[in-house]
Amino acid sequence: MIGFIVAGIFIGILARLITPGRQRIGVLMTIFAGILGSIVGGLIASWIGTGSIWELNFLGFVFAIGAAILFVAAAEGLRLGPGNRRELER
Repeated sequence: MIGFIVAGIFIGILARLITPGRQRIGVLMTIFAGILGSIVGGLIASWIGTGSIWELNFLGFVFAIGAAILFVAAAEGLRLGPGNRRELER
């Protein structure tokens, strides 16, 4: 479980760097998107037979980044970041 958190932080940062445009989500949302992406990437890699969800492998890492990019974009689209709340109050 600690591995998901550590990998999730790294994956969330990478996903945020890869996602085009400026995201107004906070650090916690970035980490949360990375952890979710890590879990989804591990599940997909496990389903296609490249390893277990609990082990780090290349395909799982690639799928995790892709899933985290989708989660970051969804969080931005749903205006879940603190920067978006400030814009709505104006």
